[in-house]
Amino acid sequence: MQYTKKDLGSYQLHLIKTDKYKTITIKVMFRRRIKKEEVTIRNILTSLLVQSTKKYDTKRKMNIEAQELYSSSIAFDNTRLGNYINTTISLNVLNDKYTEKGNFNKALEFLNEVLFNPDVEDGKFKEKNVDIIKTREKTELQGLKENLGAYTAVRSLESFDKNSPVSIRMIGYLEDLDSIDGKSLYDYYLDMINKDNVEISVIGDIDESEIVKEIKKYFKLRILKKQSTNISLPLKKHRARRLFAKETVDANQTNVNMICTVDKLTDYERKYVLPLYNVILGGGPDSKLFKIVREKNSLCYFISSRYKALDNILVIRTGINRKNYSKTLKLTEKVMNMMKKGKFENEDLKTAKEFFETSYDQIEENPNAVINMYLAMEYLGLDDIDTRRKMTNKVTKNEIIKVAKKIHMDTVFTLEGDKDEEKDI
Repeated sequence: MQYTKKDLGSYQLHLIKTDKYKTITIKVMFRRRIKKEEVTIRNILTSLLVQSTKKYDTKRKMNIEAQELYSSSIAFDNTRLGNYINTTISLNVLNDKYTEKGNFNKALEFLNEVLFNPDVEDGKFKEKNVDIIKTREKTELQGLKENLGAYTAVRSLESFDKNSPVSIRMIGYLEDLDSIDGKSLYDYYLDMINKDNVEISVIGDIDESEIVKEIKKYFKLRILKKQSTNISLPLKKHRARRLFAKETVDANQTNVNMICTVDKLTDYERKYVLPLYNVILGGGPDSKLFKIVREKNSLCYFISSRYKALDNILVIRTGINRKNYSKTLKLTEKVMNMMKKGKFENEDLKTAKEFFETSYDQIEENPNAVINMYLAMEYLGLDDIDTRRKMTNKVTKNEIIKVAKKIHMDTVFTLEGDKDEEKDI
């Protein structure tokens, strides 16, 4: 793969040339500092942009045009990356060599229509379209509690630090819906287009000079913008006394999330040692938590851990019978202490390394994953795949032990099911 970065003034263009795929994928990303009060309106805006445009003023017309472009697809996504909210609108289209000459340019024109020619009248989005999206959003927000895992995740992070971006609900907030209308949405749209940092990535069997020319033609952003910095959240010192929080819901199961803080790490520890520690602890299929807490002691329905590098936290999540709460918590702590004392085998480390070896292979099979890899190299200081393979294999057991001592369980949030009855797991 051949990677090139172009600074086009108003945005950065990332080109990845490869003949590995039959498709060309374009991702347009808008990024700004995250604010709680902007999440809901941004979610509705992005839903509207892919619902209709000035030229294709119904979803049916949008779908017909996509089919005309040999089943091209447009998708959107809103995610939080540390301090920032990142909106991605992507296009996936077959390369012209598998369709007909000019199909890719038509697809670019379609994407341009979605982004820069929204379905607006008299300086506002059509209220009937806004109401459809708001109703859909309201239903999703009202149903949040029904998704125990998602609700436990947001409530645990709110308990951990309500003033940090980690606590912001990316699904949005019911209380913000009423103030959103066609005019406020269009004003926010203009603000996003004109003020957000923009990245455009293109991957496929492409001609670099031709792509640059076409991107300039269809993406005529003119305002110079300062590029994003300080994406990662600052380290949070763990509490002297662990915080316990609990909420009761109408459910048959109890979920527990344990938020762990991470002490200052070296660059090498952050990139390679802690991810391997996490896989051994609870992030892999043969993890210590799964084998000991789930299989050996039958204390939970599931248990896993995840290292959130941009937030500098590690989250352990489990589903249990409430009668097993104390035992599960104590045994989880015991497993973490085992890691600190080196009570794991070299075979565990070997298996974790093999897990990452497989994940590195899978990255190259997915155009979106490749794009994300190059962006992570550019803005998060991550290494290329070959370097990652080499450095991952270099990690030793003693380095894992050293990092294990830098992980501290800080907050325990319990979503207790009031219908949780004693039953075998």
